[in-house]
Amino acid sequence: MQSGGRCEYCNKLLYRDSLTERFMNKAYISHIIAAKEGFVRGDSKLSEELEVAFENLMLLCDECHNRIDKADPARHTVEVLQKIKKTHEDRIELLTAIKPKNKSHILTFMAKIGEHLPVIDFQDAANAMLTDYYPASHRMVELGIENYPKEDDEDEYWQVLESTLTENFQTKVSPLLKSGEVNHFSVFGLAPQPLLIRLGVLLSDIKHVRVHTNIREPQTWKHPEDGDSLDFQIVEPEDKTGLPVLNISVTADINESRIHSVLGEHVSIWKLTVPIPGKDLVRSDRTLQYFRKRVREVFEQIKRAHGEDETLRVFPAMPNSTAIEFGRVWQPKAELPMIIYDQNRKRDGFIKTVSIIKPKRTQYVS
Repeated sequence: MQSGGRCEYCNKLLYRDSLTERFMNKAYISHIIAAKEGFVRGDSKLSEELEVAFENLMLLCDECHNRIDKADPARHTVEVLQKIKKTHEDRIELLTAIKPKNKSHILTFMAKIGEHLPVIDFQDAANAMLTDYYPASHRMVELGIENYPKEDDEDEYWQVLESTLTENFQTKVSPLLKSGEVNHFSVFGLAPQPLLIRLGVLLSDIKHVRVHTNIREPQTWKHPEDGDSLDFQIVEPEDKTGLPVLNISVTADINESRIHSVLGEHVSIWKLTVPIPGKDLVRSDRTLQYFRKRVREVFEQIKRAHGEDETLRVFPAMPNSTAIEFGRVWQPKAELPMIIYDQNRKRDGFIKTVSIIKPKRTQYVS
């Protein structure tokens, strides 16, 4: 019971076949102090006394059972096994103390970035959620297309991926919301930023969402508890008579000449940035909260300066989590429509990708 149905040595699940996922019993009940004096770790006094004592028993998989008794008994002393047992059972006690209301669905979206197809691992995601939430299911709610062959320099890529994202959201997420069983989602996204923004728009009506950041150093999805908040700054253009443009320079500084090469000179470039752009700057929930606040502010300032009939062009260079949060802030009745651009090396600059017009639908601009 205190093992949580897992091997107390390697944490392997002991009641489900790893391939077929059928329920089965793969557990061995092993002794720390052997049941008989002549066995490995046997004791003339304690073996008989502790033969059925719970504190002397470990639930193990076949491999670990063999390891401690046959393959490598010398390294697995009584003290070593007692420590392994205690560490595992303390962790299970901590995790099972999480209240049922803290269930959260792991929601993932992955899409090719250039030639690279990122991977989000279930265990990495689950570890990032704990100890505030725990997975509502042993399966992730996946919104992307596995092994889609096209790359992001092709127009078809954007059309198919956006359409699939929207369809999967409607067929996989909406039923979960209607059921009322779980109303919290832990979101993990690795994809080009326009598609992550689109995902954020789809999530905008869901109140209980935590978006996780892919931190590279050290590799983790979990925000450090003591992560500082970034100082996001809004820089206004001197001339506000041109087409409104929002330059989001967080992971890198987007030079305005790159925007002019796409849209020409008659633009008014607003900028949302940090003092020194770079990678791995977003490391806390507090930073994401402050980012959302700044996005609301810049949306309002741009609308006030340019009117409600304009369309905002967005050039993003930001972490995956802020791209999703950017989309979550956008509200169809309050904000300007947006055209999202994406940097593409094969096409030598920023390209037009998707337009955010109203929820759950994206139009493509030729």
